[in-house]
Amino acid sequence: MTDLTQGIVTKSTGSWYQVLDPESGRQIRCRIRGVFRLRGSRTTNPVVVGDRVRVETGAAEGENVITEILPRRNYIIRRASNLSKESHIIAANIDVAYLVVTLDRPVTSTEFIDRFLVTAEAYRVPTVLLLNKIDLFAAPEYREAIDSFVEIYRGAGYEVLEISAAAGIGVDALRERMQGKTSLFTGHSGVGKSTLINAIQPGLGLKTGAISDYHHKGKHTTTFSEIFPLDGGGLLIDTPGIKGFGLIDIAPDELARYFPDLFRRAPECQYYNCTHTHEPNCAVMAAVARGEIAESRYVSYLKMLEDDDKEGKYRK
Repeated sequence: MTDLTQGIVTKSTGSWYQVLDPESGRQIRCRIRGVFRLRGSRTTNPVVVGDRVRVETGAAEGENVITEILPRRNYIIRRASNLSKESHIIAANIDVAYLVVTLDRPVTSTEFIDRFLVTAEAYRVPTVLLLNKIDLFAAPEYREAIDSFVEIYRGAGYEVLEISAAAGIGVDALRERMQGKTSLFTGHSGVGKSTLINAIQPGLGLKTGAISDYHHKGKHTTTFSEIFPLDGGGLLIDTPGIKGFGLIDIAPDELARYFPDLFRRAPECQYYNCTHTHEPNCAVMAAVARGEIAESRYVSYLKMLEDDDKEGKYRK
């Protein structure tokens, strides 16, 4: 005797999947059928956290089986480090992605940030930047670096929130805006993501890690992506620390449209198919020269073109 249940995948270990039944609040431990696992899969993980799925429940735990993935509204995807597969989907059906970044200990590179933002634009995931550990940079000499970072990304069209999990700065306001939404938290290891999540939802007790004094980098404390229900309503997706972010399925001639600051200028270019690399009367390059588009953003764009354009068509 089996029943059909619709739910949300809240944890994936690769072998077992945990599915939340929203009506009862029950967590159902499931497997996926081998045929279903392999069918048309070009990713390392065919079922991901945040997926809405149908589950066939059996009399025993081992008989619970995910039978269908419902259409995804959006997702965050990156090139897989496992060369036998093409891509790795981090999570699906996200209302807001919060990219946690730090100016130091560890430094979050602007290229990493820009690669994440490009992917979020391409797959329709609204993103907010959380500039964490702001309490460590209270001295006046750090203010210029903070203001510069904020200006770059607010100028590009993104919301930037200054926050400190350790000092509690901005945490209450962040918790309030997350109510009733599915929020993804991601970033490098060591940026304080787990500490921040513990502050947003007291009682979770997520493990936190120290920063390596030698490398000034964080140590992984989260092993698998997992969803946690929030007391005020809504769901929080915690992800393992991400080291790199390779783009997938974004054609070089489409890349600029996922940079909102570049895309706004593109209609002013002389050529409709301008690559913004060498053409005369390019409005994007002119805006960079005038300081109206941040040079770091333009450099990220050029590096992504070079990395992903195998034929050299778009290189200078």
